[in-house]
Amino acid sequence: MSDSYYVLDKSGQAEIRVKGSRFVAGAFSVSSVQEADAALAAARKADYDATHHCTAYRIGPEGHTFRYSDDGEPNGSAGLPIFRQIEGRELTDTMIIVVRFYGGTKLGTGGLVRAYGEAASLALDAATVREVIPRTRITIRFAYDDTSPAMHTIGQFDVLIADTAYSEETQLTLEVRTSELDVFLASFTEALSGRGFASGTAE
Repeated sequence: MSDSYYVLDKSGQAEIRVKGSRFVAGAFSVSSVQEADAALAAARKADYDATHHCTAYRIGPEGHTFRYSDDGEPNGSAGLPIFRQIEGRELTDTMIIVVRFYGGTKLGTGGLVRAYGEAASLALDAATVREVIPRTRITIRFAYDDTSPAMHTIGQFDVLIADTAYSEETQLTLEVRTSELDVFLASFTEALSGRGFASGTAE
């Protein structure tokens, strides 16, 4: 699993005109192939009079699920340039649809590559991005006398305290950066000389 990855926090739109043709681009978040297919279907319905609906998406923490389509444009002239904008910015769970309204003048493969790439880039410029950090939720318990070493250990890592409960022991629900989990657990055990308890599963 990646230590972190980037997704769109807010969608973005852009429009350019090249020799009479309009290229209208939308960049937005998707979390599954089904969601991407539904978004494309909605775009085709909304802009039914458009000449082409060219797309690209990349899904999953590693971005291993991806697809791009020229939708009738010359091979490699639309979908791939759009996809390169997503990939180049290291984004995932992201889809871009560029709708072309033909203006009567052929642009050639090079012209199409530039137009689709620019429209996609501008749409991403208009969007906002956030970092996603995979975390694992765990529960730790420790005696009052071990509060100092326990909290010191927590402070050494990227940990969010989600919940706190007190009884004979202190119980904390933590969200630990997944890439740090094993080291955190080992450090917690060492700091408390094995007196503490920790359990949890990845979410």
